[in-house]
Amino acid sequence: MTDFFTMASLVFVVGSGIRLATPFLLAGLGETIGQRSGVLNLGVDGVMLLSAFGAYWTILETGRPVAGLLVGLGVGLVMGVVYGVVTVTLRAEQGVSGIGIFLFGLGMSDLLFQKKVGTPLPIRGFGDWHVPVLSRIPVIGEMFFQHSVLVYLAFLLVPVVAFLLNRTTFGLNVRAVGENPAAADSLGVSVARVRYKTILLANGLAGLAGAVLSIELGIFQQNLTNGQGFIAIALVYFGAWRPVGVMGGALLFGMVSATVLQWKTLGLVSGAASSLTAMAPALLTIVALVVISRTVGQPAALTRPFERGR
Repeated sequence: MTDFFTMASLVFVVGSGIRLATPFLLAGLGETIGQRSGVLNLGVDGVMLLSAFGAYWTILETGRPVAGLLVGLGVGLVMGVVYGVVTVTLRAEQGVSGIGIFLFGLGMSDLLFQKKVGTPLPIRGFGDWHVPVLSRIPVIGEMFFQHSVLVYLAFLLVPVVAFLLNRTTFGLNVRAVGENPAAADSLGVSVARVRYKTILLANGLAGLAGAVLSIELGIFQQNLTNGQGFIAIALVYFGAWRPVGVMGGALLFGMVSATVLQWKTLGLVSGAASSLTAMAPALLTIVALVVISRTVGQPAALTRPFERGR
């Protein structure tokens, strides 16, 4: 255990934790926007899988990470349109619709991978960008300022999303629709339009999360996300529907995951103990959800379809 409590180990855990938190953060921010308008999307994991494959295959074919990132975003937006039609226009039950999106994404991504690629092949990502001056600070620079540009992008989106939700007319409409859509409608706010916009934003960010995951790992394989989309949904509850809270939850989850990974690397856990420690991040999330759910209320209209006149 003494090998773990070293400066090199600390630098690895913090740096890796930040990287591991990035997909959770992107997907969680998107889901926060969607849920604040009353829309729950349990299909985040499926959207991430399809976008991850889209980004991976594009980079494999073109060698351009930017193109892969844009394709991942595009896949997310297309899935957002589909989910919007199903849940807003057709007013289908959100939980069932979301699970359908997840299963579609899981199966289609695997089918496309088998048909288009077959064998996992590595791709080239963006590489690390060392922030001038700050990256040279001993220890601190290596932990916080030597990451991919995608990591910086994800964390810069936290204040952007917070400003969007709390300081703009659009954010006010989103919160109104999520709490009392009938009242918002009576004031001239189009509930359907607002929810379509939030669904597109949410799925776009989920698409980015999937693209970032495959680009950062440099590979794609069956069920690459391994349930990360569902963890991102849980982190929205963990963060009490606030972007900063979601960021805190994503970092906590990432740090715990990095710690477990380091323990395995150092041989501190093995066999059955290794399997048990791998469950630690998920167990921590469940405990946090139980505690937080008792003190923070969800948006009043969450999962409730709206129809004018009812």
